[in-house]
Amino acid sequence: MADCGPRGFLMRVSEVETPALIIDLDALRHNIGVIAECYRDKSIRLRPHVKNHKSPRILSMQMAAGGTVGGICAAKVSEAEAFAELAGNVLIANQVVGEDKIARLATLASRVDTTVAVDAGVQVEQLSQGAQKADVVLGVVIEVDTSMARGGVRTTQQAVALAQQAMRAPNLRFRGVMSHQVPQSRQPSREQRFAEGNRWIARVLAVKQAIEEAGIPVELVSTGESWTYDVAAENPAVDEIQGGTYIVMEVPYAYMGQFRFAARVMGRVARRLDASKVVGDVPVDAIGVPNGVPTVDSPEHIEVESIDHHGVVLSGDGVATLSIGDPFFLLTHQQDVTINRWDRYLGVRNGIVETVIEATARGCIN
Repeated sequence: MADCGPRGFLMRVSEVETPALIIDLDALRHNIGVIAECYRDKSIRLRPHVKNHKSPRILSMQMAAGGTVGGICAAKVSEAEAFAELAGNVLIANQVVGEDKIARLATLASRVDTTVAVDAGVQVEQLSQGAQKADVVLGVVIEVDTSMARGGVRTTQQAVALAQQAMRAPNLRFRGVMSHQVPQSRQPSREQRFAEGNRWIARVLAVKQAIEEAGIPVELVSTGESWTYDVAAENPAVDEIQGGTYIVMEVPYAYMGQFRFAARVMGRVARRLDASKVVGDVPVDAIGVPNGVPTVDSPEHIEVESIDHHGVVLSGDGVATLSIGDPFFLLTHQQDVTINRWDRYLGVRNGIVETVIEATARGCIN
């Protein structure tokens, strides 16, 4: 069912108050369908990363399409809490520390099957203590550092020792291993994607094998991302990928041509500086820029010169065609940061705002 605009009728995109985050509903469904179709006859499943859309409604669309684990991947406890009623199971793909936060994690585990990543023995100890206090069982997976040099164990020996500790810890259930990967090439070809992706996956599977050789069963291998969704699908040892970027896409992922850009930030020209330069009403507060300034999707022949808390400066030959009040559309280079700036998104099809999508988990950072 379509939602009505503020004056009781379906709103045209041209009438939208700016800035606004616009979601192309056809592109969104297409992206969801690519993953669902790829996994339809395979054992591998998608664990949707909810930080990439923050919306229970979009998660429902992913689950309805098929090919998912029936649960979620979350970056934070607060994100998982926001989706607990809808998720059949939860994986928090980061380390959780602090007595209060672990208590919340334990409360979550009393409501839904919950697993959390670890990469150090002290985390195992603290999680076990928190789970015992709450009389719940927490699942744990060992994060393996692959390409990100962020979280994760660095050696196979560390992983085996940590698995052994987790097996001994009261109220913990050792489940398996996980990792994140990012491509080393900025615009990898399909051949490069498969070569890099298989190299990182092989590292995770080597850790799995070492743990099993130590006599500990591994029930879960959670590895991969949007850029390796098809790479992981060809390896029967991988159970699931933690996919999120594909859902609305971002400019650095443009090489993944099977997905479409679904998210755009719409703005309007607020001021003209000269014949080839204008100021738009989209501030940095409305669009994430850690990976570079936004790209102008339309009109053509315009680029972002700079952006700050006051607005965005647009320049180029195409600027001459713009008048005060004219719309423009920006593509983000960091979709999850952009998504987290909005309480709701406007779902658009064929130039009409059909619905408003609430971002229930927006701002969940702890």
